[in-house]
Amino acid sequence: MEKVRDIQIYNTLSRRKEVFKPVTPGMVGLYVCGPTVYGDAHLGHARPGVTYDVLVRLFRHLGYKVRYVRNITDVGHLESDSDAGEDKIAKKARLEQLEPMEVVQHYTLRFHDAMKKLGNCPPSIEPRASGHIIEQIALVNQILANGYAYESNGSVYFDVQEYNKRHKYGVLSGRNLDDMISNTRALDGQDDKHSPADFALWKKASPEHIMRWPSPWSDGFPGWHLECSAMSAKYLGEEFDIHGGGMDLMFPHHECELAQNTASRGRGGVKYWMHNNMITINGQKMGKSLGNFITLDELFTGNNVVLEQAYSPMTIRFFILQAHYRSTLDFSNEALQAAEKGLKRILQAAKDVKGLKVVANAAPDTAKEVETLKENVYEALCDDLNTPIALSHLFDAVRIVNQVKDGKLAIGENEKQTLEFLLTTIATDVMGIAPEQEAAAGDTGVTKVMDALVNMVLEERKIAKANKDWAKSDKIRDDLKAIGILIKDTKDGIEWSLE
Repeated sequence: MEKVRDIQIYNTLSRRKEVFKPVTPGMVGLYVCGPTVYGDAHLGHARPGVTYDVLVRLFRHLGYKVRYVRNITDVGHLESDSDAGEDKIAKKARLEQLEPMEVVQHYTLRFHDAMKKLGNCPPSIEPRASGHIIEQIALVNQILANGYAYESNGSVYFDVQEYNKRHKYGVLSGRNLDDMISNTRALDGQDDKHSPADFALWKKASPEHIMRWPSPWSDGFPGWHLECSAMSAKYLGEEFDIHGGGMDLMFPHHECELAQNTASRGRGGVKYWMHNNMITINGQKMGKSLGNFITLDELFTGNNVVLEQAYSPMTIRFFILQAHYRSTLDFSNEALQAAEKGLKRILQAAKDVKGLKVVANAAPDTAKEVETLKENVYEALCDDLNTPIALSHLFDAVRIVNQVKDGKLAIGENEKQTLEFLLTTIATDVMGIAPEQEAAAGDTGVTKVMDALVNMVLEERKIAKANKDWAKSDKIRDDLKAIGILIKDTKDGIEWSLE
């Protein structure tokens, strides 16, 4: 466990970076909005997946016990944020002639597989909205009892104007309620609302609606915003540390969550609101609703017209880490190809550092530079998760490793251990940068087996070369290349890497 370090987090609610102070010392409660599972995960889903995975890894590395909750939305997310249209999952089920829960199960499993390939750790708890109907009904009752909601024709709506008399609706997103109302037109079927700004806590199901549950008001289903308020409180308490999600969820989803929390319990319940920015393509937000998204499976296989090649999951992760989570990240083949090269440099240095030769004592300037690198990496990660700056310092470590490997620089054992710590513990355990097979396996077991097998084969090649059996030596090299393993003869021995 590292020494005690302050972590600064940019809090969307206060619009500034704040030193993280947990509700319970030594513990972190994190809730992140997960996917609505009616289609394959795309590049836009990868960004919050990687961002909050690194946050969890960093907290755990620094000695915190983390409860990471990420939900699955399997009901109640309608096509329009104004509570209109069909349920997204029910619509997919109708089009595919499936049960809604078949759709949910299929895409949940595919989402899990994509996140695992990206090297993301699974959440501690992954609740589904449909499994928490009792908690959601209880929450609606509490909001009604406190005078911040009303029933209308079997549906229950949050009374935004009543709430705004004593609190402030729009405080998270920086919006003004009067402006929101004046710029919102009434939609067909929304006459049940007192105001177009009101949002559904419970919706009465139409006769054709498949997913429905009994409630005191009607057979119906919960509102999308309500689900996260209920599930976060159940697993993290009525006050918890961090609520994360994409910037596109800030309004209306998170704004409504904050209002529901305050209306039901008298306080917002979340200390730090974190929002990752969007991935864009040609400057436009990438998303299912815009039809311009690239699924992760397409990225991994290259099966999309905008892709020049297939990109490995770890290349995608590295691409995401190259930008600060609060900045936009624009997709391009050139950017992904650059990420691929950068990833290979770090992974190769992580292998090379283990075999570096050391001297009794490094030059004072070199020793100081290496130790400073370690502090700089921590400073970047603890400064609102500044992964691009942390990566720049890791590349400085790569440079030093290569200089030592080429005989241009001498280091001692302490410096070697620090460099190895940076390129393995920090790069792999905290930032999740690992060889593909290790990331997909979730542990180092597969990697160790593969290392051993490749080294056995290379030993045979070494014997063949010693016996001047060049044909056998070349055949081993060519056979390894055919399965994606590249070998390189150097003055210090044979190096190998995955193609």
